[in-house]
Amino acid sequence: MSEKNAHILIIDDEKNYLLVLQTLLEDEGYTVTALSDPETALAFLQESEVDVVVTDMKMPRITGLDVLERVKKQWPYIPVLIMTAFGTIESAVETMKYGAFDYITKPFSNDELLLSIHNAIELAQAHREYKLLQEAMQERFGLHTIIGRSAGISQVKLMVERAAPGRTTVLITGESGTGKELVARAVHLGSPRKDKPFVVVECAALTGDALEKELFGQETASSAGTPAIRRGRVEQADGGTLFLDDMAALTPDLQVKLLRLLQDRRFERVGGSTPIEVDVRFVMATNTDLAKKVEEGTFREDLYYRVNVVQIHLPPLRERREDIPLLVAHFVAKFTADNNMKQQKSFSTQALNYLTGYDWPGNIRQLENVVESCMVLVPGNVIEEENLPAEIRDEESQFKSAVDLLPVQLDLADTLQKIEAALIRRALVRADLVQVKAAELLNISKSLLQYKLKKYGITGH
Repeated sequence: MSEKNAHILIIDDEKNYLLVLQTLLEDEGYTVTALSDPETALAFLQESEVDVVVTDMKMPRITGLDVLERVKKQWPYIPVLIMTAFGTIESAVETMKYGAFDYITKPFSNDELLLSIHNAIELAQAHREYKLLQEAMQERFGLHTIIGRSAGISQVKLMVERAAPGRTTVLITGESGTGKELVARAVHLGSPRKDKPFVVVECAALTGDALEKELFGQETASSAGTPAIRRGRVEQADGGTLFLDDMAALTPDLQVKLLRLLQDRRFERVGGSTPIEVDVRFVMATNTDLAKKVEEGTFREDLYYRVNVVQIHLPPLRERREDIPLLVAHFVAKFTADNNMKQQKSFSTQALNYLTGYDWPGNIRQLENVVESCMVLVPGNVIEEENLPAEIRDEESQFKSAVDLLPVQLDLADTLQKIEAALIRRALVRADLVQVKAAELLNISKSLLQYKLKKYGITGH
């Protein structure tokens, strides 16, 4: 919204003032709706998009203060300017207490009014941009952006939905690249704190002293005689959510400070001595086994029980392979939209089979990178198996992935027979059910293939 496109609603039962205001503001290029009846004006607000309201204070039946209360209740982001010919300091204080943007006494100077209108429009614009940003954040990082239908990811979504509304500390566990920050943002955006800050701290990215200052801020002496203050991430997150990623990297000293913060909701800046109270919701993440670190003596047991209140475990991608085609489609659509591509590319069935069979040690982050690389480098609209990175097409890697999916306890002979039968069926499909070709693919004789077909009850030409 540019300033000159702003829509201003004027309410005044004195038609002379109404006409003067309308003419003045329209001459400045604003869109103006001038109404003498406050009830009609409030009904108009229900149906129209208004950026600023200018209302007289003294009107019959509904006063300017009544209008202010209604607007602040239903449309809190719309600035309201109060005008009055009976201005006093007490009435000005009262209107500002109720949330008026400005208080203007009649008769007013044109410059004074226009300046106040200009400032109100800037505020309205900032509110609108913030609202759009929040909607974009919700669209990008909300619960619906956790892609997948597998049992593991369905459980994650359920946990997020249940945990988000409260202020309970949440611990997100899982391997690197599984999407822990995405889940943390979904927790924040599903909570009453969604309009407040979501502050991220990468604990492993900083050393002990630097991390302490980053978290808690710092007070240092200045030439002016008053301490120079730098607010830390904890203060910045006041009213919102603080996300500590890789929290296992915290030093013993910082573990003590974090424990105190979790217990008392108070802290002191580095170099300061004044306790500062904060209202912060904590979400932590780790890719290491904290319980094991407690046993090893490198992580405080009391802190562990403080952070491990609600735990959300993100399964690695190799344990939710049925979600891979959905994730691929999501990343393709995202890349297409982000780069304004006219035509969306797609992965062939065979390419998707290879992607689904791969082990993905880097999890979702690695999958997204592979999809993006293929989208950039492959010239055609269809990405084939030969376009995939060499490590994904490696047969040995595919076999390893299949073995990793097997249960810990199994009957070896029975399992080997099932694998053999599956390989024979795959060879027959690739050979168009021609036994000679299938035998060649399996590097066995036709007679041995026929024996195994009979053994496993598999039919073929």
